[in-house]
Amino acid sequence: MKGFKEFLMRGNLVELAVAFVIGGAFATVVESFTAMFMDLLGKLGGTPDFSNYKPAGVSVGAFLTALVAFIIVAAVVYFGVVLPYTKAKERFAKAEEEAPAMTKSEELLEEIRDALKGRAL
Repeated sequence: MKGFKEFLMRGNLVELAVAFVIGGAFATVVESFTAMFMDLLGKLGGTPDFSNYKPAGVSVGAFLTALVAFIIVAAVVYFGVVLPYTKAKERFAKAEEEAPAMTKSEELLEEIRDALKGRAL
């Protein structure tokens, strides 16, 4: 029972649960955006619904509709999430690299400070 409790209290499990909930909420946003975008395409040149398209009697229409929706969702996720995240990550990495290195005297002062903290008063 103790091992199970430790498993449940791990930080990774909580982070995964939060990511799952946020992912579900984000999926709803992307789905509604896709529906809106499909409606806009419909106003421009007819609704992109290939459900009844059956060349040579093979039902490929549902697949084509799902493919168009997938491409739209992939574009939204890439340009709305992945690209901004990557650029922000690069910007923060550059800021960390630009931090000046400590001089020898600063390192010695840190060692003295740490030694003084370790002494019992």
